[in-house]
Amino acid sequence: MTTLSDQALQQAMAGLKTVGDCLAWAEQQLAEADVYLGHGTDSFHDEAVALLLHVLDKPWDVDPAIVEETMDPPLRDRLMVLIQRRINDRIPAAYLTGRAWFCGLEFIVDERVLIPRSPVAELIAQQFAPWIAEDEVSRVLDLCTGGGCIAIACGHAFEQADIDACDIDAEALAVCQLNIDNYKLNERVHPRQGDGLAAAHGLYDIIVCNPPYVDAQDMQALPEEYRHEPELALASGSDGLDFTRKLLADAADYLTEHGILVVEVGNSMEAVEELWPNVPFVWIEFTYGGHGVFLLTREQLIGNRDVFVQAL
Repeated sequence: MTTLSDQALQQAMAGLKTVGDCLAWAEQQLAEADVYLGHGTDSFHDEAVALLLHVLDKPWDVDPAIVEETMDPPLRDRLMVLIQRRINDRIPAAYLTGRAWFCGLEFIVDERVLIPRSPVAELIAQQFAPWIAEDEVSRVLDLCTGGGCIAIACGHAFEQADIDACDIDAEALAVCQLNIDNYKLNERVHPRQGDGLAAAHGLYDIIVCNPPYVDAQDMQALPEEYRHEPELALASGSDGLDFTRKLLADAADYLTEHGILVVEVGNSMEAVEELWPNVPFVWIEFTYGGHGVFLLTREQLIGNRDVFVQAL
């Protein structure tokens, strides 16, 4: 694995005069080290920009002319240290900055929670149309909420709805509470601790869940960046479906008559189709990328309860 030494940093300093110099250097270092992307950015340029703007304390829509400005040496040094940590320790950029974006909203993140990257964001932006009408949504459950990104995004999408944000991990819920506080949604978004649906309360029009779904083989092959994320939120048994099995067996009992269940299973979608070949899963097609998200209605869950229970 390529690393970035202190000596290399010292040698580079003299040539980094402007903001643009620093950006070009950072992008080059990330590319040469071949860091793994996928925790919020999809290019070495965007990764470098994210770290640079964090150091400069500037928004994403800053005037591009900033690249011509002189880089303050203390800020340059801070950027170089962040790039070194990104390369040598393979820490995702979002953990280095403490911030991530989801559904156009900024969230606090740290190593207590996954970095948000779910394609479910596209469904939330569409208010889950055409599978449910906006005026039918008064309660939403974000199961395995982590830092609360899906719950809070749903709170913005459905301004009259109450949202339960459930997770087994108290540390993750502490981060969730920080994000709820930041968006002043305490009256409508409620963190609840419990294992799976044990923390749910009443009936919901939408249950949306981004559960642990990485199978044992994929867990062994994950890039180093993922080792900084909580394993509890990633691993789910040999086929990645330990959590999903229980959820499918029980979810109908927590949905209203018109309710829907939306679950992300990522690469484990093949295991889902193999295990339940006759269940009419709706696999969502995303305009902006992503896969492995299915939808079932309450009626479909009830109609297939026997096969779900048999799989437990």
